Amino acid sequence: MSDPMTAPWGEYTLSRFPEDPREQLRAWDASDAYLLRHLAESGTPLEGAVVVVGDRWGALTTALATAPITAPATAPDGQGPTQITDSFLSREATRANLERAGVEADSVRLLTTEDAPPDRVDVLLVRVPKSLALLEDQLHRLAPAVHEGTVVIGTGMVKEIHTSTLRLFERILGPTRTSLARQKARLIFCAPDARTLGARGNNPWPNSYQLPDDVGLLAGRTVVNHAGVFCADRLDIGTRFFLRHLPKDPGGGRIVDLGCGNGVVGTAVALAAPDAEVVFVDESYPAVASAEETYRANRPDADGEAGGKAEFRVGDGLEGFAPESVDLVLNNPPFHSHQATTDATARRMFAGARRALRPGGELWVVGNRHLAYHVTLRRIFGNSELVASDAKFVVLKAVRRG
Repeated sequence: MSDPMTAPWGEYTLSRFPEDPREQLRAWDASDAYLLRHLAESGTPLEGAVVVVGDRWGALTTALATAPITAPATAPDGQGPTQITDSFLSREATRANLERAGVEADSVRLLTTEDAPPDRVDVLLVRVPKSLALLEDQLHRLAPAVHEGTVVIGTGMVKEIHTSTLRLFERILGPTRTSLARQKARLIFCAPDARTLGARGNNPWPNSYQLPDDVGLLAGRTVVNHAGVFCADRLDIGTRFFLRHLPKDPGGGRIVDLGCGNGVVGTAVALAAPDAEVVFVDESYPAVASAEETYRANRPDADGEAGGKAEFRVGDGLEGFAPESVDLVLNNPPFHSHQATTDATARRMFAGARRALRPGGELWVVGNRHLAYHVTLRRIFGNSELVASDAKFVVLKAVRRG
């Protein structure tokens, strides 16, 4: 649970999801508070359809849900803001924070980046994401609903807002300027105009590219990346190393690509084990969409008489998997949560894998050498074996004992 956030409409006790008492990371930052304070002090009218994009843990949505928003005549009574997020964890954090603030669940509309955007946007508030591509995609998708009267305000920490960020707003929506910095946060003000909206061009996302020739069964095959998914235009070196050292005989059981990203690893093992059931899991909605398109592009006849099954899940790691229901887990865990470096996600992934694996089942992990995942694996599994290594990466294996 983070320190309370004070906003013009009250004080809010907020948490990330899932809650972890060992983590001291806040569920809001100075850029959230700056934007909310500006809305109140400037008298910005919260009228019509209010849309919040990129709200990391629901701080903006929760505060705005208690603000005096005048909904359009076509909206249901009491309709509050609409949130659009690419993250399952952010969405679940928002649900919990809304409930904690006493907000009725049906008064806020929660959408994902893969859902159809609203038909009209009168106030657009953007928490600038780490991924410039994700910002580009969302501005393109929302542009048809934006009009010259739409109030558009972005927010972020100074280190997150670059010239390229401002150029995206200017190229897709209209003239853009920034505020003075406060507590290392800055606001972006954009004035949509019809000429820019009409000349913005096509949305370049999702993007496709061909894999190199040195990655085994995937050589020359197609990868599909939705905006915001890691390595949008080339194979990253960690995944390339992992592909060279995957299990040689994965068998025909149930295999999970945990934190699947664009699905390259899961697709590779599906090709190597055509009778296996492969489950692609990620907390990112665009990642799972990418994984499904990558898989379908390379196994168009899967799920048919030729055998082979695939499932695509958005969720919190292996939560929801029955104990001892998985034979093999493949994992390239992230070690960042937005701008913070943390091993919390990896620890949860490893612990979830141990619960889900059958006795004798294996977890294979790739990671940077300096992260010392072998120590964490030994703590959770009681064992860890080095499969391969180079100057930067290691592939480790842990076995679920009986």
